[in-house]
Parts: sequence; structure tokens; C-alpha cells
Amino acid sequence: MPIQMSDPSGIERALESKKGPADADDLSALRERIRHSASHIMADAVRAMFPEAQFAIGPPTEDGFYYDFQLPRALTEEDLSVIAEKMIETIASDLPFERRQVDSKTARRIFEDQPFKLEIIDNIADENLGIYTHGDFSDLCNGPHVDSTGQVKAFKLLSLAGAYWRGDENRPMLQRIYGTAFESKKALDEYLTRLEEAAKRDHRKLGKELGLFTIHNEIGAGLICWQPKGGRIRSIVEDFWREEHLKRNYSLVYSPHIGKSKLWETSGHLEFYKENMYSAIDLDDQEYYLKPMNCPFHILMYKSSLRSYRELPMRLAELGTVYRYERTGVLHGLLRVRGFTQDDAHIFCRPDQLEEEVRGVLELTFSLLGAFGFKDYKIYLADRPEKHVGEPSEWTRATDALRNTLEEMKLDYQLDVGGGAFYGPKIDVKIEDAIGRDWQCTTIQFDFNLPQRFDITYIGDDGQQHRPFMVHRAILGSIERFMGILIEHYGGAFPVWLAPVQAVIIPITDRHLDYARAAVVEMRSAGLRVEVDDRSERMNQKIRQAQLEKVPYMLIVGDKEVAGGSVSVRLRSGEDLGPIPVTSVIEMIREKVETKA
Repeated sequence: MPIQMSDPSGIERALESKKGPADADDLSALRERIRHSASHIMADAVRAMFPEAQFAIGPPTEDGFYYDFQLPRALTEEDLSVIAEKMIETIASDLPFERRQVDSKTARRIFEDQPFKLEIIDNIADENLGIYTHGDFSDLCNGPHVDSTGQVKAFKLLSLAGAYWRGDENRPMLQRIYGTAFESKKALDEYLTRLEEAAKRDHRKLGKELGLFTIHNEIGAGLICWQPKGGRIRSIVEDFWREEHLKRNYSLVYSPHIGKSKLWETSGHLEFYKENMYSAIDLDDQEYYLKPMNCPFHILMYKSSLRSYRELPMRLAELGTVYRYERTGVLHGLLRVRGFTQDDAHIFCRPDQLEEEVRGVLELTFSLLGAFGFKDYKIYLADRPEKHVGEPSEWTRATDALRNTLEEMKLDYQLDVGGGAFYGPKIDVKIEDAIGRDWQCTTIQFDFNLPQRFDITYIGDDGQQHRPFMVHRAILGSIERFMGILIEHYGGAFPVWLAPVQAVIIPITDRHLDYARAAVVEMRSAGLRVEVDDRSERMNQKIRQAQLEKVPYMLIVGDKEVAGGSVSVRLRSGEDLGPIPVTSVIEMIREKVETKA
């Protein structure tokens, strides 16, 4: 239930007094305070309904907030309305948020009947703990919050879910309430409109309706089966990916799905990443693991012979399927899976080649993503974190190379201070989809770690051994996730070059079937993906079905079209182009495919 107070708060007046739009960072910080405060107000409302409630955590998130509870009964959608009404009462009371610092002993006394809070207190080393109070409700929290409950201008409780305490499936299952809050009703309404549009575009719903992919309990959660139409789109995406890489002198390679434990010991995965790897397979009295990454295989391919500086750069690319353990609760259609195919590549180069290679990856990034309809990007340069490997001078050199490339290409970017991987700095690129959502796809990561672990070298022009620079890069991220993004970006209505079925020929009566089938043969021989709907249904029903399946072209065939060697063309938008010769239709569709319009 969205609400808006009739009187602007001090926050809203401050925003209105700015000469220009609120700074993005200021607005983000404001929303975080509002959402954190709304989470506390919601917890207070839940306490009023269930005095025996046990409270876990309730943080703000990028788009809203949530709180986890252990309650005497399961919540229902009807409960959300009751909770929202109680929240409105607290907001109308305009109670101040008051912060105080206490020691752990005092905090334990305050929350003596709250076992989850006591566990949190026990895990905090700092003796000074923050507590925020509004009215008679207190919560363990460092903030920040708004000044008073009345400054929570507009909120809505969105949904219910289950969540394991600490994300551990061996710990209690809690009930989670999701909500969102904004600085004004207008901002909230805009967000809710985007949510409605996102629900219509949900790739899980569209994937089922359009027959693109399925997930089967008999096979396992997070493991995707591509149906014929989805498989066709995927093959188009992958073929385009290969063509673009071959143009840029990448070498396409293939690597096994498993490797000996020694390989993963050398790479460090068994030491640092084992919890995300599947159990070992015993073969010939040796342990093998399903690969979580392709990197070690590519490194060994590089290391398979002595390399000269003249051979560099070496660009090894693979659509490599990897397997990573993800908890059941975080699996999400194509966007979070357990087996996925990375559009992976590793570049081995000399230090003097690094900037040129980064430029090449960025140019390929914008070329590939642009072809798929993405034009708006956010770019981040992430530098050295506190915990890292490699010498500071190496980090400086690599980070400067990334920065120089971005600046020479005149690309706007934000600095993500300390956001690099422990093994090297990186560039991340986020794309914006049709309804304004950001998606992380491209990453270009420098690596000081693996070249050293595997002791890879090249012979320089001085005849001495040198360590090559190594760059990990993925552009689409993974094929599965990128397909999910594509489905939602286009709402299932793929452009002609990607559409699994580009045209459906619809004969008005059975006597037009022979002509329709001959037209299908002609169009398929021209490389088009065309089908004929020969069902015993009325023409309007067939047109409606093709529109539901989001087929770009419906080609109607009747007496007039047979006599004139044409088809009557209708678009999935409903526009009627009238009769057009079959040869002209072929040219029209092929032009859109070739230009990726």
C-alpha cells in the first residue's frame, strides 16, 4: 500500500530547494536512510501483530528493504495490508529516531529474549554497539536513518519469501518481508510501474510461454534444458560471438569439463573456492573435479610449448561450460544457475601490449552488445583492494594501463576504490535494458596470481624469460544469463535476426496449402527461418497465435496472393503492409538480418 504524507518533510523541502536535480550520490544516500528506517518501522508493526516475534536482520537494499522474522504462524498476503496500516500510524506519529551507543553487556540485556540478535552481538568484536529507537521499539543497528518516522514519505510492501538464517540451509527457516520506499510518491509510482513492466518481461514466464527453455526436477535445480526455439536463438548468439572473435584474431579452443585435483590445487581453487565446487569424482584412484572456471585449462594450453615474444599477444577464447554450487534459495531462472557457459577468453601479452589489448576488448564489447540492442553503458574501474597479491608497482602499472585506455577512448567511468579482485585491477561494464535496469555483463580483469602459480613465461627479445601479463575477460558474462537478459530486454519480441521463427505463412484455406509450402521452401533456401501454419483453424486464430508467439512476420496466402505470386504481410505489431512479392519479402527480411536492425 503506497502512502504519501500531505506535508513535505524537511528532506523533501531540501531537495526542492536545490537549483538543479539532486546529486545522484546524495539521492542514493537519502534513499538508503529512508529504506533502512522503513525496515525498522515494518519490524515495529510486525511486533505489534506478534509480540513473541523473533527478529533477525532488516537491511536496506539497492531497490528497497527487507526484514527476516521467526513468527508463530506463516504470514499471508492479507497480513501485508495489516502491517502496512500499522506502519502508516507510526509514520503519522512522526516519532524521532534516536541513536545510542552501548557495550555488549548492555546490548545483551536489552535483547535477552532475541536469540538472533544475541548471536549477532556475540559475533561483533567492537564493544560499542549502536541501537536505534523510535517510540518503544529498539533495534541493534549502526544506521544511518532519517530524523523521524514522518520522513518515510512513500512505501509499499511487496512480497513474502523464506530465508535461512545466515543463508545456511542447516539453520532455521525465517519469513522475509520485502518492501520498498522512496522520497516521494512520484518516485515510488515510477518504480512500481517499472516493476509491473518487469513482471510482464519476466524471462521465466516468457521462456515457458514461448517454448524457449525448461528446468526439470528430475534433472536438478539450476540446470537448463534448451527447447528447440531457445536452442535456435542460443546458436545464433554463439555463432555471432565466434564470428566476431575470429575477425579479431582470437583462437577458439575447447577444454574438458573435469580436471584432476592437482590442477585445482595449483590454481588455488581448492584452497579458496572449494565451497562453490562440486564433490570430487574418483577416477583411477585419483580425485577429479567439475571445473568451476576455464582459466587453468587455457593457461596450460599457453604453457604447452615454449613461447616467444613474437607470438604475443595470444588470445584464447572458449564458450566453456562450468559448474558452480549455488544454494537453492538464490537460483533464479537463467540468471542464477549451477551449470552455465561462459563467453570466456584469456589474453597473454607483453607489458607494452596491455593498453592495446584492453582497447581491443572494449571495442569488441561495444560492437557485440550494440548488435544486441544495448547502447547505454556504465563503466567502472576497480583498483587495488586491501588484501591482494602482486607488487604495488605492478598494480600501479596495470591500473594505469586500464585508466589510460578508458581516457584515450574518451569513455566516462567511475572509480571503484578498492573494488578490484585480489589478483588484479579490472574494468566492469554494466548495460541498461529497455526499462532502465542495469545488468553487469562485461568484465576485463588483470591477473597477477595465476601466471605466478603456474609459472608461465615467454622468451623476450633479450633472450631472457619474462612473465606475461594475463587478462581474463568475458563480454556477455554467460550465455544463460545473457539470454535471460535478452528475453527481458525485448519482452520476448526478438529482433528479426534473433527471432527463432522469422515468419509464419498462413494459408486461408486448404486449397492454398501447396502454394504456402512452396513459399516456405523458397524462403528457407534463402536462409530464412519460416514455418507454415497448416492447422484446421480460422485465419484470425492463426494470426493471433503467431502474435502471441511474437513472430515478426505473418504472411497471409489466399486466392489473390496465389494468382500474383505474393504474400500479404502483417507485422506482429498489427500493421498490415498488404501484398508483397515473395522475392521482395525475402530481400526485406534478409536486409534486417544482415543489418541486425
